[in-house]
Amino acid sequence: MTNRFKTLGASILATSMMVALPAMADDHANPMVGGAEMLADRNIVENAANSADHTTLVAAVQAADLVDTLAGEGPFTVFAPVNAAFEALPDGTVESLLQPENKEQLQTILTCHVVAGDVHAAQVAELIEAGNGEAALETVGGCTLTASLADDGSVQITDENGNAATVTIADVDQSNGVIHVIDTVLLPAS
Repeated sequence: MTNRFKTLGASILATSMMVALPAMADDHANPMVGGAEMLADRNIVENAANSADHTTLVAAVQAADLVDTLAGEGPFTVFAPVNAAFEALPDGTVESLLQPENKEQLQTILTCHVVAGDVHAAQVAELIEAGNGEAALETVGGCTLTASLADDGSVQITDENGNAATVTIADVDQSNGVIHVIDTVLLPAS
């Protein structure tokens, strides 16, 4: 193996570990999220409903009539914003989006947080490395998210408007995919 490939392999491994280690207490258990144990034999909706940090997301999924979809077979990769991310939106935004007349807009926003497939942190790191520092992630909502590494080694997911979310907990396994907890709501291009 040449030095170039050794360096590339070591870089991918190191990047993968930086992405995954902050979230994982050990290799055999899902991390706690929002004070609740995330069980790998439960689906995305069941686990999110147990997280105290995701009550706004769960209410939004219900208002958008996406419960059956996200509880379905999948697999799905969900970048799940915490309550504080929704609270950081301009005043009245969440309340407005939860209104029945805004259901289509809410569906678009939420599905722009979902990638088809089961994409774990190590795979995201490999895509970033292969893309020379950035990886485009196509969502089921038709948005393109950009994954990259911040200066501190954390993974950032940037939406089409330039809003960057940090992955705070990676690789929360579900029966129908994986959740990565993020600190910012991602929005489709305006």
